[in-house]
Amino acid sequence: MNDALLEAALAARGNAHAPYSRFHVGAALEDSSGYVHTGCNVESATYGLTLCAERVAVFKAISEGARQFLRLAVAADTKSLTPPCGACRQVVWELCGDIEIIMVNLQGTREIVRLKELFPRPFDASFL
Repeated sequence: MNDALLEAALAARGNAHAPYSRFHVGAALEDSSGYVHTGCNVESATYGLTLCAERVAVFKAISEGARQFLRLAVAADTKSLTPPCGACRQVVWELCGDIEIIMVNLQGTREIVRLKELFPRPFDASFL
């Protein structure tokens, strides 16, 4: 792969706790200082309490004091690349802005988009 961010997302995927869906996802978020914050999906038997890998990575980064971000990698074992879900798009938009999103699978296929391409009309504090 030759990209530490993608490698970190793929490695984080290995920590996923997905006993119900068996859909393991890893995420890696690079902050403005170059530090990489990782996350994996963590499922709960009461599905609504499940957290996606992207939100885990963002919340970890925020809790560690990071406030500016450059890019987010999302890794899953799917033939079609897996983008962040709607809830993750909202959180990433509010806390990271229009960052680069890199989707990757285990076969090494990757695609790079800006969040604005995935989330063209976001709701944020400007509406409040």
